[in-house]
Amino acid sequence: MFEERKYQYIDSALMDAVAAEARLSPRGRMNYNFHRSTDEPVNRLINVMHRGTYLPVHRHSSPDRSESCVVLRGRVGVTFYDCEGNLIDSRVVGAGCDCVGYDIDAGVWHGLVVLEDDTVLFEVKQGPYAPISADNIAPWTPAVDDESGVKRFIEELENHFTQK
Repeated sequence: MFEERKYQYIDSALMDAVAAEARLSPRGRMNYNFHRSTDEPVNRLINVMHRGTYLPVHRHSSPDRSESCVVLRGRVGVTFYDCEGNLIDSRVVGAGCDCVGYDIDAGVWHGLVVLEDDTVLFEVKQGPYAPISADNIAPWTPAVDDESGVKRFIEELENHFTQK
């Protein structure tokens, strides 16, 4: 879809194109990577997500796996938990909000719920890319294939943020 490049603008055209792909994705989200290979030491990407996409609460347990995100379009609700699954902090983060991004140290349990369709996050993470292992997905969140559990979990998070 996108040609080889030496530079890339992060503009409405790019965000709209990736959002269109995200709408067609069964997961309701799509990445556009700026790094050429997942083996690069720094991974840079936009992540376009729609309401209803499920991101289980997780952590990045390697000491070098911190994560920084800035919301370029739309809004998300970010949540942080202790090791027992208690919600310890949460915030609406979005373009035009008083908080537009977040930075998370490795080992911190976190999650997010998408509050607006076509939400675009710019993310920076240490590479090389490594999928999140099962022991880094919170045991108190529903499994990806538990459709009713996922739906309830997302609704609870959405309600949490609409009441804030």
